[in-house]
Amino acid sequence: MNPPPVSWSEPDLASPDFYSDPYPVYDYLRSQDPVHWSPQWGGWLLTRFKDVSIVLRDAERFSNVGRMSKFLGQLPENVRRELDPFEDHFSRGLINSDPPDHTRIRGLLSKAFTPRLIEAQRSRVQLMVNELLDGVANRPGMDVIADFAFLLPTAVISEMLGIPLHDRPQFKQWADDINSFVGTGSAISTSAARAQRSLIELREYFRGLIALRRSNHQADLLTALAGAEDEGRLLDDGELLSVCVTLLLAGYETTMSFIGNAVLALLSNRMQLQKLTQDPSLFPNAVEELLRYDGPIHRQWRVAARDMEFEGRRIKQGQLVGAMLGAANRDPEQFDHPSKLEVNRQNIRHVAFGFGIHFCLGAPLARLEGEIAIRSLILRFPNMQFGKSAPQWRQEITIHGLKSLPVSLR
Repeated sequence: MNPPPVSWSEPDLASPDFYSDPYPVYDYLRSQDPVHWSPQWGGWLLTRFKDVSIVLRDAERFSNVGRMSKFLGQLPENVRRELDPFEDHFSRGLINSDPPDHTRIRGLLSKAFTPRLIEAQRSRVQLMVNELLDGVANRPGMDVIADFAFLLPTAVISEMLGIPLHDRPQFKQWADDINSFVGTGSAISTSAARAQRSLIELREYFRGLIALRRSNHQADLLTALAGAEDEGRLLDDGELLSVCVTLLLAGYETTMSFIGNAVLALLSNRMQLQKLTQDPSLFPNAVEELLRYDGPIHRQWRVAARDMEFEGRRIKQGQLVGAMLGAANRDPEQFDHPSKLEVNRQNIRHVAFGFGIHFCLGAPLARLEGEIAIRSLILRFPNMQFGKSAPQWRQEITIHGLKSLPVSLR
């Protein structure tokens, strides 16, 4: 392994400062050691747009298979032995496979998760947004996360999957337990057992719902997924459970964080906010710029499928390679003035939803929800300001997002 530059100083990738604002570290890594071996995370971190794009596009050299095994390998052996159910779950499904399995699974999902299905949500999402904003209209302020950004995508994906209203609060706890383990840079023993317990409970819940849908079809996404067929072949039970968990976790986590990050960015850049209030036609473009500027997904791991030379570094077969999406989206080689938010920026080719064959299947839904939510909130409360309490960030890096964002509405 080639050494970093003599002037190198290893950044702390688990500090509160990094979780709240990782971009100075990304800039430092990109300029000093763009293909960086991180002992703290046990993998390579790539921060340039061109390198991240290569890794995401090249599934033959950079595999999605075995990522969780590598992550769990950081744990003591006695802890690791207890996590077989967790590892088994995250060893299959759409985001943990390569072709040909990935091609087959994505093809089946595409039969259920259609553009028509997504567009059909538009009026329903707008109605949900209006109801949430009506609920806070007479209050002096609110928490954008708890009162809005969390509730909207949770309701959308739950309704699409046909999850009863009274069961939805439980999903946040299950999701938080799982993400508090897998969303960190390095595996932590204390949260592993809790994450596995919640995953098992979540899978059992979905197992029951799937059984009901197979005996009593309904007009929801879960029924469509259970019945999606290609040349006589359906998703097997393990694949279907993996897909359901992924849709639920990603369906609310990423959209919630995107909405929160976007509102924070606009409140911090009042001139850009003013452009949107004066010209609402800019909102679709602004969504892409906000995704680039501070998108919710900052890291995607791959596993090196073979020994290779990559930009002067020797990467060994089996090592983790981190495509740092948040860093790539602020690369000055790709974007002019990347640290500036410009809602009318043109030709925004970001990687906020990934790239290549693993490009996020739910990206159209996240874009639809984000645009409606951000536009409606800003136009409904044009005098919105930061509240008295400071925003609080989640202590994770895979999902970069806020725990709370207090605002004044008047």
